[in-house]
Amino acid sequence: MRLVPGRPTLRLRTRRSSRHRSSVHVTGVARVGVRTKDLARRIGKGEIAIIDHRDLDRIAAESLLAAGVVAIVNAEHSISGRYPNGGPERVMAARVPLLDAVGSAVMETVRDGDVVEIRDDALWRNGEKVAAGELLTADEIAQRMEDARRCIGTELRSFAQNTLEYIDKEAEQSFEPLELPPLRTKVRGRHALVVVRGLDYKHDLRALRAYIREYRPVLIAVDGGADALIDDGRTPDIIIGDFDSLSPVALHCGAELVHHVHPDGRAPGLEGLENAGVRYAGFVAEGTSEDAALLLAYEAGADLIVAVGTHATMVEFLDKGRRGMASTFLTRLRLGPILVDAKGVSRLYQGRIRRRDLVLLVVAAVAAMVAMVYASHSLRVFLDGFRLVFDDAWSRVRGWF
Repeated sequence: MRLVPGRPTLRLRTRRSSRHRSSVHVTGVARVGVRTKDLARRIGKGEIAIIDHRDLDRIAAESLLAAGVVAIVNAEHSISGRYPNGGPERVMAARVPLLDAVGSAVMETVRDGDVVEIRDDALWRNGEKVAAGELLTADEIAQRMEDARRCIGTELRSFAQNTLEYIDKEAEQSFEPLELPPLRTKVRGRHALVVVRGLDYKHDLRALRAYIREYRPVLIAVDGGADALIDDGRTPDIIIGDFDSLSPVALHCGAELVHHVHPDGRAPGLEGLENAGVRYAGFVAEGTSEDAALLLAYEAGADLIVAVGTHATMVEFLDKGRRGMASTFLTRLRLGPILVDAKGVSRLYQGRIRRRDLVLLVVAAVAAMVAMVYASHSLRVFLDGFRLVFDDAWSRVRGWF
């Protein structure tokens, strides 16, 4: 078979076997990336993603699928069994082949732009097998996810212990006053919408359109959340984070840039921000960048903070590679009742038409028409003429019988 770069092919044919597998043959241009979220931004439609992502999470999987990949090759185990990560299920639901656990050597063996083939459980290039793994099926993924759910107790115990340990260390400094950076955007007395590119962020942003139109909240984006707002047709007022997953468009969109710095001096992403030659301010706060965004809005005097895509469950934190949620717990404890989730707010703005409202609308329309008839002499004359014509026609019909 002759391979043509840039023209991927996909053939799925069923063959009988004891394991009821389907034979898979996919050809396409390979794109290799150690960081899945970075790869998702540059991979093209019809290409094959080569990743090294243990426990493929749902957000990463959805980003690759949205880019239009025809297959995914993972050097690591997409489901290790530590916890029920949702990425492989999303891939399988999209009917995209997932070749799993082919080994880390593939990241060096396959070069970006190579034309490769997936034939069942192996990866080929120019007729040579370069890696072999396991082509996951829907049944196998479902079984492994069920096994992970049964074993979640061990991971939960470790997660809780880690959280409590860091709460004991960080509690005192978490409630110390924070020094705000100089901001051009007025936050005090307004609502603030903090957007993280997390679980269901696209759906939540769509559901909040009526709320955003009515309240015009300050739009605070956490790293890639800026691109989420731009994709939704909005420009963020403030972008905060380490800027490791921000597109050039978002970086230069005109928003105020706030770099998240940790109290111990760690400042990830600072070099890239300085190399970009943009103006920015620093904000020292403990925890994740989304914690820092919530604290920034709180300390700046926001009346209400609405969170979109923020992480709340153990699985979501494990997807992010975090072993606990101490800083997030303490941040939410500090903010108290002014922090609400986007899903709760969107339910107030569903815009459903109740039957009673529809009846009242019809009654009001009829009443308006009656009022117009009595108020307009010319309209009454027209209706009287129409009535006379109708009476004359009816009299003739009756005369026929």
